[in-house]
Amino acid sequence: MPDATDADGLPVGQVSTRLGVTVRALHHWDEIGLARPSLRTAAGYRLYTAGDLERLHRIVIYREIGLGLDRIRAVLDDSTADVAGALRAQRTQVAERIDRLQQLGAGLDRMIDAHERGLLLTAEQQAAVFGPQWDPDGPARARQRWGDTTQWRQYAERSASRGPEEWQAIADSVTALDRALGDAMDAGVAPGSPEANRLVERHREVFASYFPLTRQMQVCLGRMYEADPAFAAHYDGIRTGLATWFRRAVDADARAHGIDPDTATWE
Repeated sequence: MPDATDADGLPVGQVSTRLGVTVRALHHWDEIGLARPSLRTAAGYRLYTAGDLERLHRIVIYREIGLGLDRIRAVLDDSTADVAGALRAQRTQVAERIDRLQQLGAGLDRMIDAHERGLLLTAEQQAAVFGPQWDPDGPARARQRWGDTTQWRQYAERSASRGPEEWQAIADSVTALDRALGDAMDAGVAPGSPEANRLVERHREVFASYFPLTRQMQVCLGRMYEADPAFAAHYDGIRTGLATWFRRAVDADARAHGIDPDTATWE
């Protein structure tokens, strides 16, 4: 390799800046013979000529569209290589990658929307799923009340992947549970009995559609059902006194699992 002055070519640092690649990459390409500088200074520093830069530009372009270094070498150096075919194959891969990224973007949009709205259903869809008595402003109030909690984030992540059919299945399971609670109270099922404990466990399983619910959290929820006017009205609308019966059933089940309801905390 002939010696030259800096005026005969560009040093590696300037080439790195001009092409937007690292000096380390340029050194690597030189070492593997992919893009060697044509000149060196008397001190041994690399200098890249205009021809070298043209080759480097092509390498950068091919690398950006996803060709591996070995494939790039073949495209540049093998006169028999099917360059157009290689580029068409890469174009197909790029199109597939774009499609995957668009799907990812759509998923991220739904996740953002779910964190902000909670329920990704129109007012009409909510009424069809949850009944005409459903308040479509309820999710917005829930976010205002609990939007900074871990449970809201868990709820939003589940909500982002659900459509009307999934929510209908959840609504049906809630309705069936409410009916079973009312029937149990009418039948005189005592809190702490095996049947009551099974209903408490069923409540935890149904509620897991929204977010994981520990027994301590369930105790806190049972107290809220009894004390909060809106929740109490819902349960007492099923059966008078049901909110209190359910709270007692949850407390009894918690004691059976070594939890003192009086000291239970939201985890």
